[in-house]
Order: sequence, then C-alpha cells, then structure tokens
Amino acid sequence: MTVAPSAPVTTNILTGFLGAGKTSLLKRLLTRPDLADTAVLINEFGEVGIDHLLIQEVVDEEVVLLQSGCVCCTIRGDLKDALLRLDARRRRGEVPAFSRLVIETTGLADPAPIVATFSADPMLRHHYRLGNIVTVVDAEEGTAHLADYEEARRQAAVADRLVVSKTDIAAPGKTARLAAALARINPAAAIVESGEDDEAASELLTSDLHDLGSRSAEVQRWLAAERLAEEHHHHDIDRSRHGDIRALVITAERPLDWAAFGLWLSMLLNRHGADVLRVKGLLRISGREAPVVVQGVQHTIHKPVHLERWPDGDARTRLVLIVRHLEPQAILRSFRAFVV
Repeated sequence: MTVAPSAPVTTNILTGFLGAGKTSLLKRLLTRPDLADTAVLINEFGEVGIDHLLIQEVVDEEVVLLQSGCVCCTIRGDLKDALLRLDARRRRGEVPAFSRLVIETTGLADPAPIVATFSADPMLRHHYRLGNIVTVVDAEEGTAHLADYEEARRQAAVADRLVVSKTDIAAPGKTARLAAALARINPAAAIVESGEDDEAASELLTSDLHDLGSRSAEVQRWLAAERLAEEHHHHDIDRSRHGDIRALVITAERPLDWAAFGLWLSMLLNRHGADVLRVKGLLRISGREAPVVVQGVQHTIHKPVHLERWPDGDARTRLVLIVRHLEPQAILRSFRAFVV
C-alpha cells in the first residue's frame, strides 16, 4: 500500500561486515509483496541482484525500476543530496510512490553517521524517519570478525535486528557461538537466523517502534536484556563484555525527574557520545503512570515515545546502554548523582 507523498518515509539501514550476505537478504526481502513500495539506496549496484530481480525500466544512470515494484537507486556523492533528489523525484511522479526506504551500507561502514545525517537536518526529518537498523552477520566468519574488527562490533552494537546469515551452510556450533556473542554485545536486539533458501521476514524492516501495533512487543525485546542482571544477581547494574564493547543495564525503582534525566543523558553524550553506541530505555517518569521510551545511536537521541501501559506490568526504569571504552560503574555513579 502506498502513502501520500507528504507522509515521512520510514528509512531502514541495512549493514553488515564484508561478505555477510546483506545483498542476498535484500534480494529476498524485495520479492515480498508487502515491500513492493520500497526504494533502495546503495553505493553501487555491484552484486545487488538486479539480474535476479529483473529490471523493468532503466530511468537514468541513477535509477532503475524493478519488476517487484521497487525503486533501486545509486548514491552518487553526498547521502543527503541523494535522499533529497529521490524525494523530489517521488513528488514529481518521476518514480513510483514509495513508503519505505532501505539504505544498504558498504561492508566497513559505521551506521552511526547515517543516523546522524537524518537527525541533524530538519529538511530530511520532514521527509524521512528512521526505522530499524538491521545488521547481517555471517555464521561462518562472524565470530572471528567480531573478535578482529571494531567495525563489525560497532555494526552489531547499534542494531535493532541482528540477522545471522548462512546458517544453512555453517556448523550448528558456529551458529550458536555467534548468536551468544551477539547477545552479549547487544542484548536488546532481536536475533534472527537465516539461510539462503528461507523466506526472509518483512518484519525485519516493517515492525519497529513507529508501528503502533508493535510498540509493546518491540519494548519487550529490550526488556529481555534485563535477564542479564537477574542471572548475575546484580541490583542496579549488569554488564556483559565483548572486546572493547560492554552492554550494561541500569534499573531504578523510584520515578525519575524528566529534566534531571535529560541533563544526565545530555552530559553523558556530550562527553562520551562517540563511545555510547546505543541507548534504549523504558523510563518511569514522575507524574506519569505510563512509561516513556528513549532510544538513540551515539550522539543522536530520537524523539521520546509515550506508551499507553507498561509492557510487562513492571513499572521500573530499565535503561540499556551499549558502550565502548567506558567503565560501567562510573556511568552508574553519575546516574545516581544526577537522576536518582
């Protein structure tokens, strides 16, 4: 179903290390009828699978239309310019209307600057809104990549969805070890196992915090991270470490002052923003019965979302932070000093 051109286009970021299988996943997703009104921005066509999806029409050197109904474009130069050009063509009717955009990054790319591009520019925020960050990790080589490359660890840390690819050819033990490593790096992300012949789930892209029907389920995934704390019997904080990246969960029983929390988070990001890879939290705010959801990637914090009720009936603040090079106890001390 298409939407009016004036509605913001939900934008997903598809990332993953070199050879992880981003393109294969994207090809399978684009054949699904419920993603037919999707546009794709990629750095170069390369192996994007145009031959497999079949070209319906070559519009120009930047744009091709696929028989699936999707619009496929190259990024030439600056990302912001490419996004605005694509939106202008949509509004003029030069390409079919689309309600979703997928940006496929190069294998070594850090997704955070892409997130910042959207959040920092008012014009882009008017036309686009960020949806899920999907990171693809190779079941055969992924564990080694996480150990050896900071880029791979960052890609996993900022994801909303982690796709373990090539499970049909990897030994089961490798897949299990990788899934466990990913859960330690990013306990708040959903982990999906995928092989070349499976039917890729469109929910990887479509079910996110913007979707009213999935808000409760989405936050439930984040709260699963609290099991780390329960398993290790810590009250206020738990942490799990993989290399230089740690995941920690901060909990608070008493309601928080919204202004104090905002000041604490702003100061944390101002000083350590590049090393606070991901923030996801369900907050109990003074004067409010229902929770407030906050989430962000590095310096970029999305607009808070107000839920109608607590997803699990547990009216406590639970904040998941994925950090790099930072000491969790120092973060907890600062949280207590400013907020609790």
